[in-house]
Amino acid sequence: MNFQKRKQKIFDELNKHGEVDIKKLASDFNISEITARRDLNQMATDGMLYRTHGGAVKVNPLEKPHSFANKAAQNYEVKDAICRKAATQINDGDIIFMDCGSTVFRLCQFIKNKKIKVITNSLPVIYELQDCAVSLNVIGGELDKERQAVHGTTANEHILKYRANKAFLGVDGISENGLFANSENEAAITTAYASNSAYTYILCDAGKIGKETYLKFAGLDLINAVITNADVNELKGIEEQGVAILSVKV
Repeated sequence: MNFQKRKQKIFDELNKHGEVDIKKLASDFNISEITARRDLNQMATDGMLYRTHGGAVKVNPLEKPHSFANKAAQNYEVKDAICRKAATQINDGDIIFMDCGSTVFRLCQFIKNKKIKVITNSLPVIYELQDCAVSLNVIGGELDKERQAVHGTTANEHILKYRANKAFLGVDGISENGLFANSENEAAITTAYASNSAYTYILCDAGKIGKETYLKFAGLDLINAVITNADVNELKGIEEQGVAILSVKV
């Protein structure tokens, strides 16, 4: 049984019982405890569960406010499909911006072997990409513990010093009327990244398409492409305004 199949069975056990035990997993899957431990460590790194002594417990998607690990683990199959597609747009030598969105974070696992420079304000992205082929540049500013990210005026000014080939960003909502955010901090940093990138991708699941939150911060002319699992019919108004649509299926 390969890791992908074990991962699904571990998920099933977590959904059924709320926790799993390394010894029982090793016995059930006929694998060593070392392999079982490695599986759980990888899933924890991807934000899909919480590691405990001797096993793991389920991430609670209803916890409010959402911890970053909770948010990253929600709808992970869709997020991973979006990020696999995004990774195909990245070439060795690229300089890319990555923001603190939970979908963008999941891009990390697909770019670790690429010889690129990543500029980011996300602490989880920094942690995930250390000790791999990627070169990291960390944006400075005020720490937002809830978002596990750096925001504020200093962060925005720091971003303006750089130029990237590509930016991979998230939004709280996108429609034919523009881009929407739930906070001014998020809106400001997204604008800074996109304004200083030659090409900007928005990574978002179908739930963000057509969604308009209280703060519209930019028109669609700020971005170049959207990578999403949304139905193509829901994207016509966006595509008609010159935004490229990269569709994924799960």
